[in-house]
Amino acid sequence: MRIFSPLYGRVMQWSRHPRAPWYLGGLSFAESSFFPIPPDVMLAPMCLARPRRAWRFALLTTLTSVAGGLFGYAIGYYAFELIQPWLAASRYWEAYQAAVDWFERWGFWAVFVAGISPIPYKAFTIAAGVMTMALLPFILASLVGRGARFYLVAGLMRLGGARMEAMLRRYVDGLGWATVVAVVLGVVLLQR
Repeated sequence: MRIFSPLYGRVMQWSRHPRAPWYLGGLSFAESSFFPIPPDVMLAPMCLARPRRAWRFALLTTLTSVAGGLFGYAIGYYAFELIQPWLAASRYWEAYQAAVDWFERWGFWAVFVAGISPIPYKAFTIAAGVMTMALLPFILASLVGRGARFYLVAGLMRLGGARMEAMLRRYVDGLGWATVVAVVLGVVLLQR
């Protein structure tokens, strides 16, 4: 069943849209403080669609992500009591608690690791505000961590270019179904 091929085609078409960089910046900002979808899902196809602009897209994603991280920091610093009930009921509570624990142990390095890894960065930005982490180290760790991640994605997509886009187009349905099976198996295993 070929349901992922049309989705892939649509995503690649959207990634060439003239306003796509604005959407990428907005998504990157939002993801760093409250939105669940990482900007990589837009950054990668945009870099595939326009390999010569990959570094610009990585810079845009990094800067807007750090700006969103500062917004998350402000949420933690000024409004944590307002969001704590929602956060405690959400799937991010454990990530937030881990972030607080990491801050107590590693400080700067906790933000750096969260910035470069798939760990929910937003939990760390909010925790940094709650823990009143010094702002300059927070910004530096965010710039380096997020920048490393987004430049890596952009570099890989730029390197792959048209060949990678064609290969993904060919195998996208198989990869999509393999991902669905892996997620279902993961959920079943976690429930046991």
